[in-house]
Order: sequence, then structure tokens, then C-alpha cells
Amino acid sequence: MRSRSVLGWKPVTMEISALSSLGSEVQITAPVSSNFAAIVSADAINFLTILQRKFGARRKELLSARIARQARLDAGERPDFLSETKHIREGRWSCAPVPADLQDRRVEITGPVDRKMIINALNSGACVFMADFEDSSTPLWDNLIDGQLNLKDAIRRTIAFDDLKTGKHYRLNDETAVIFVRPRGWHMLEQHVLIDGEPMSASVFDFGLYFFHNAQELVKRGSGPYFYLPKMESHLEARLWNDIFIEAQNMLGLPQGSIRSTCLIETILATFEMDEILYELRDHSAGLNCGRWDYIFSFIKKLSADRSVILPDRSQITMTTHFMRSYSKLCIKTCHNRNIHAMGGMSAFIPIKSDPVANEKALAQVRADKEREALDGHDGTWVAHPGLVPVAMEVFNRVMPQSNQIDKKLADYSVTAADLLEVPGGEITEAGLRQNVAVGLGYVEAWLRGIGCVPLFNLMEDAATAEISRAQLWQWVHHGASLNDGRRVTKELCDQFIDQELAEVRPTLDQTRFAAYEQAASLMRNLIRTDTFVDFLTIPAYNRILKTEVFTAADR
Repeated sequence: MRSRSVLGWKPVTMEISALSSLGSEVQITAPVSSNFAAIVSADAINFLTILQRKFGARRKELLSARIARQARLDAGERPDFLSETKHIREGRWSCAPVPADLQDRRVEITGPVDRKMIINALNSGACVFMADFEDSSTPLWDNLIDGQLNLKDAIRRTIAFDDLKTGKHYRLNDETAVIFVRPRGWHMLEQHVLIDGEPMSASVFDFGLYFFHNAQELVKRGSGPYFYLPKMESHLEARLWNDIFIEAQNMLGLPQGSIRSTCLIETILATFEMDEILYELRDHSAGLNCGRWDYIFSFIKKLSADRSVILPDRSQITMTTHFMRSYSKLCIKTCHNRNIHAMGGMSAFIPIKSDPVANEKALAQVRADKEREALDGHDGTWVAHPGLVPVAMEVFNRVMPQSNQIDKKLADYSVTAADLLEVPGGEITEAGLRQNVAVGLGYVEAWLRGIGCVPLFNLMEDAATAEISRAQLWQWVHHGASLNDGRRVTKELCDQFIDQELAEVRPTLDQTRFAAYEQAASLMRNLIRTDTFVDFLTIPAYNRILKTEVFTAADR
């Protein structure tokens, strides 16, 4: 990938005769190389334009509803189960039968959509690979379109990669994982594609390109277009996805139900609408997943006005805390009651090749996490590294010899709103504060250079974990939290630790990398200082990579 200034990109209006009947022009404000033209084709843009025009207004309405709901939460309202949908929660209904290739999902690996990662993930021995355009990818134009090209090749089994540094050749094994794709969330825009003068939904862009180019091929090969849906906050947002699915299948002449989607329950509000979300997507559902890191972030964000809600160090907020265990088991009960999969979440630990003792400690943490999930009743789990696939597989093979545990209903388990909103105990330490600073800077620095998933301090960090770090800094500063040694957490103390982190990394970095660190520090300082909590750090970060020089992976 070459360095370039985004401001140097000249808007290109594609000459697409197929769009003439749709009215105003479609503008792509990024280079469309001959290679990219196979993805950003006239027919594909036509498909995206129809979806955007039909559903764009509803997306905006739902985002406005988020703002209104946040205002009510800020005024003291607390999340609770909806009275108007009680009949759905208490009704006797099921999701559509699980497709044959999704019966067994005991281990799923996730990661970005670069070519080498896709091959390694598909070959890892996992049951599923979730190709991620969201939290583990920076939405640079090249990243997005390269990712679509890579997936198109992978589905047709023509994908290969030659590593010029090592001389290794990568190709697919005979047996590979089933592919899911995670598009970006409803809050994101694709600024490189303007339809009727406005940026289109990033969700529709990612979903639409993948579906248009691959859905028919996947069905022909005995699988289907499968998706992970991120960051939803209500069943009405799930209804929008379902309507898009229906329209997309009709447009390509595919049977309804060809699409299957697993919704990530990674916002505190969605937890209270799990049944309703499954109901809206019941003909296109592949279950729910406990997106634990975004969930912690959402807990802080949605209750950000409540000064009594102060969470301890990130490392102390484990899945064994009451509010996290409650949400996890509620997910299992809800899914199994509707005869669909309940997927466990991601342990952030990764193998540590340089330190056998630390490595075994990390693997023990992963084993314990996966054993808890399997014993509770989850039908599968996530890992972020191929080296952890055998670890998770051994646990689920031992605890779950059958394909899934959908018959484990947890009929006697009940959860209240108080259980889901219980603030965990613990303390705030200087080490925890410094870790939040280091993770925030280290991740955002990599993100600005086009890398959306990065190992830091022997943990795999993506946008979700970075969000926790910067959210805690904001919460601790604005709610007057104190460290366990009595010092108040202030903007000045955060600035001091940011300065110290910059000074520590400066001698180890070249000029381009350090410039990215300074950009990250500037963004972190702004996010800590703002009076109102900023919903997503990736939105101002995205604006920075659009307006300033992009620090690309090639500059490392």
C-alpha cells in the first residue's frame, strides 16, 4: 500500500449507464484502479444505490432514536425490558432451522480481511472465520476493496499469497472454515461513495458489495451469505437489517432465508431486547453472540451521565463479574429457547512465543474462559489467533461432544434488570490508568496507519478494547474517580501519563510512526476533555484519515 494524501484524491464520477434510470449521479471520491473496478462495477454500484435509496432514511431515523434514548438515559431513565414487546418474549416461536454448515460452530476465529489473514484463518481448523470490516479493520479505501477482492477469491478457492519477506507461499487447504462477514455498524458512513450528494451507509456498502459478488456463488457451493451484525441497540435496528435482507435476496433472485445473521449483543440496550432481535430476524437468524468488549464499553457510554457508575481497572472486569455473567447466561437461555446458537465471546489473550511461562499462563486463562462458556451452555466461542484454535477446540470437544447445546434450555435461570446493571466492584490503580493510556495511544496509532487489529502487551486489541480504555479515562476524569493511592484522576494526570508514554516510545520509532503517535495523543486528549461523551472514537479517527495524510502499514 502506498502513502498518499487523501486530500490529493480527485473525486471520480463513474460513468455507469445502468444508473441512468436512478436519477442523480453517483460519485466515488477515491481511485478506482482496474483491479478495483471488478468490485466497484456498474452493476454493483447500481445494487448499492437501490439499497441506499430505499433504506437510508430509516437508518437516519434509527440513529436519531439513539440520540433521543441517550437523552432519556442522561436524565435518569434506566434500561429495562420493554412492556410493549412482552408478548414476543413470552410467545412460543422459533427461529428458522439451522443450515447444515452452521450446525457446529464450536470455535470461530476472527480477524481483518487482508489476504494472508484470510488464508490462515480459513486454514486454522476453526469451524467459522468471521472476516471483519469493522472493529479489526481501518476503513481505508484500499483496505475495504482489497478485502472484498480477497473474499471473492477465497469463496472461489483461487486465493493465494506469496510473502516476499519469508518466501512462503500460502494457499487454501482442502477443508476450510465457513465464512461470515461483519460489516461496519449503522453509525458509520462510507465517505468515499456519495449517492445523491450524501455519503452512503457503511453497513450497506460492506454488506452490499459482499452479497452482490458472492451470494449466488455461496448458495451454489452449498453454503450461503452469512453475516455478523454489530452494535445494534434495538430490535427496530434488527428489523431494518431484515428488510434489507429481504430486498437483497429478491433483487438477486435468491430464496428468502439464504442469508443468515448472528447479532452481536454488545450494547447494554440490546441485552434487554434479545428475544425481540431474534424475532425480527427469525427467518434469517444464526443466533446471538456475546460481544463482551463492546458490551463493557457500552455500559460506560450509555450510563455516562450517572456519576455513581464508576468501573474499576479494565483487567478486573472479567466474565465472572455478576453483570457480565448475567448477560452471558441470558443470551444462552434466550437463544436456546428459540432453537438457535448462543455464541461465546473473545478472550483477548494471545500466545506469547518469547516467554514459555507467560505463554502457559495466558493459555490457562483462555482454557478457563472457554470452559466457563462451554459449561454454561454456549454453542461455540471466539478466538483471535490461530494458535488458540486447538486450545478452544479441546475444551469444547471435551464439554460438548455433540454439534451444539441448543437442547440446554436453562429453564430455571432468570435475570432481572438489576442483575444486568450491577456495577462491579474493584479498584482503580495507577497501572490500570497507564495501561488505558498506552492501549489507547498504541491502538489509535496503528489504526491511523491502516492497521485495525494489533497485539499490545500480550493482548489482542481492536477498536472495542481501545474504546474501553478511552471510555474509562473519560469516566474517571469526569466523575472525579480516585486511584487506590488517593490521587484524583484528572485531565492533568492523564496528560502527564500521555506525555510520558510519548517520551518512552519516541526513541523506538521512525518519524512517520511517531507522527501517528502524536495524532493519536491529540485525539485521546480531545476525547478525554469533551464535556459530553463521544459515542465512537472511530468517527473522529475516520475524519482524521480523510482530512490528513494517511499513515499506512507500509510506513512501519
